Amino acid sequence: MEESLSLLGQLKKEFGCKEVDIRTYSPLALAYIGDSIYDVIIRTVVVERGNQSTKKLHRTAVRYVNAGTQARMAESLQDVFTEEEEEVYRRGRNAKSNSTAKNASLADYRKATGMEALLGYLYLQDRMDRAVELVKWGLGNLGLEI
Repeated sequence: MEESLSLLGQLKKEFGCKEVDIRTYSPLALAYIGDSIYDVIIRTVVVERGNQSTKKLHRTAVRYVNAGTQARMAESLQDVFTEEEEEVYRRGRNAKSNSTAKNASLADYRKATGMEALLGYLYLQDRMDRAVELVKWGLGNLGLEI
């Protein structure tokens, strides 16, 4: 019986991706993939909560997928980040970006970017269990349930 690969493992195998030390990735590259990972986590939970119109699904998801919520989530998780996670978060938060959020302060945008960088880092380490755990804790800390 063939061993089941994670999504990351399957993508690396099928597309012949080379092993790279992800610590060399820019924090904005990590945030780029982390933004999608966060979105997939939230959208998956929203869809799994019940079959609804795409309009309702979208309305629910955008309550969670925004810089303000992600910034508050990051703030609430500071005490549970490992040293390594804190360093990745800090690099993402401090990265100079050419874009800004439409409906968020610069401070919230930077904290959200740090959170996305951390989620991207965890994904590229094939540690989705930790990424999901942090998102779940973060939502719980904010009193948000999907």
